[in-house]
Amino acid sequence: MKNKGLLILLVLAAAGAVYFGGRPGGEKAAARKVLPPVPVTVAQAVSRDLPVTLELVGRGEAYETVTLKSRIDGQVRDVPFTEGGAVAAGAVLIRLDPADFQARVNQALANQVRDQALLGKARADVARYQALLQQQFVSQEKVAQLRSDVDAAAASVQADQAALELERQQLSYCVIRAPFAGLVGARLVHPGASVKVNDTELAVINRVRPLYVSFAVAEKYLPAVQAARQRGSLEAQIRLPGEEKPAASGEVVFFDNAVDPATATLRMKVRIANGDARLAPGQFLAVSLRLDTLPDAVVVPAEAVQQGPEGSFVYVVGRDGGARMRSVDVSQVRAGQAGIARGLARGETVITDGYSRLTPGARVRVKQPGGRG
Repeated sequence: MKNKGLLILLVLAAAGAVYFGGRPGGEKAAARKVLPPVPVTVAQAVSRDLPVTLELVGRGEAYETVTLKSRIDGQVRDVPFTEGGAVAAGAVLIRLDPADFQARVNQALANQVRDQALLGKARADVARYQALLQQQFVSQEKVAQLRSDVDAAAASVQADQAALELERQQLSYCVIRAPFAGLVGARLVHPGASVKVNDTELAVINRVRPLYVSFAVAEKYLPAVQAARQRGSLEAQIRLPGEEKPAASGEVVFFDNAVDPATATLRMKVRIANGDARLAPGQFLAVSLRLDTLPDAVVVPAEAVQQGPEGSFVYVVGRDGGARMRSVDVSQVRAGQAGIARGLARGETVITDGYSRLTPGARVRVKQPGGRG
């Protein structure tokens, strides 16, 4: 009887072990205990000076630009420049037919020679009649009239000189030159074409060395811009879209005198040397306007910063190898680096890759460079 009771107890104990060991809660608890660490990539927060910049979009603008027009009516004889090429200051771009203007110069010169001869005769007459006046052979009125003729002849000579200079000036307008060194555009006229004074466009020249880069800054940044101006000159770096390396840098030389009410922005310009003429007027460019420098800022790779419902956060790896979320305030993101104003200390380790599989408190395993997770 005793052996039979003992057997029953053993059977019940075995059944209970099977029942309780097979419950779902028991499986989950066992699974939690055997979850492997999540492979992640990490980086250490460092402390260094961090520039505070505004990332803006700008456009190249010619330092000087001019649309050439003729100062006289005429006919194009020659267009010696190469389209799109560089021209020096004073280089001949357009020649007009000078025949009519040369003839006018010759006519004005002949008139001057004639009137100079008449002036010489009038002066000789005054000298002769002055001697006769002393001998009382002529009247005072006759001598006065001759002196008036001399003055009139002298005035005619001066008028001829002015007319000659005018005609020579008109003749010089037959040759149209570059007012400054730059790049000339397409030919807008060809030999044989008629041009009208101050009407027909002949060519366009842009000066691109140096070059302006024009951009607009939102009015909410004006206090920071004004504070930076008070500390000294404003510097900006210029990059081609899609490139990280700056193509040029320069100083901001123009601040508009009013905010545009339509866009709530202030127009500014930076001047760059552009010695290789790599950048062109009208070209879209990326502008990094430097406003300040944060000394000893805590910096981490930008990919470590994530966005959640409550703002920015990072995963920090603790000494126990567990990952914990921590809210942070980001002061600046530039060139792949994020400056942390609050929430992180220098030397702490943050996760830069692999956080998609993380849960708060999960254990992590740091992947070796070039290794697999």
